[in-house]
Amino acid sequence: MAIDQDIKELLIMVDSYLIIRQAQGEWETWDVNLIPYRQHVEDLSKWFKSVEFRYIPYFYNELANALATLASMLPYPGNLYIDPLEIQIRERHDYCNLVEVESNVQPWYHDIKRFLKMKKYPEQAKGDQKRTIRRLAGSFFLSGKVLYKRTPDLNLLRCVDAEEA
Repeated sequence: MAIDQDIKELLIMVDSYLIIRQAQGEWETWDVNLIPYRQHVEDLSKWFKSVEFRYIPYFYNELANALATLASMLPYPGNLYIDPLEIQIRERHDYCNLVEVESNVQPWYHDIKRFLKMKKYPEQAKGDQKRTIRRLAGSFFLSGKVLYKRTPDLNLLRCVDAEEA
């Protein structure tokens, strides 16, 4: 895309020192699956007057990762103009206004919380269902009566029912 738009100076922001060092040729790429990518980067860099890599910690790069994932799922329309994406930061999430409370309904995490607290499965649970509950329970943490979900970046998300949300 940058080549199609006749860009001469390229700044690439990456959240991995390893990828930067390999792309700059400072470190060898040993993984057989990555060697063609390394060669492709080298070939593409010849189209630019200058190519600079800049390290950005993953914490500050989450939005870019989400946008890159979305972009990889959409077909690129060739040389057509793509409008810039406008992002607004709101004080409150939109989905907070959409929660409807249903009375006498167990929250979605009820079976996981019960398993962590008492090591008991639902009475109607079969083998696959029990295995799934055990697997899911590994990424949750119970502190008193409050259930938290562990995220890959070691944060804890508090699980709430519809009424509390």
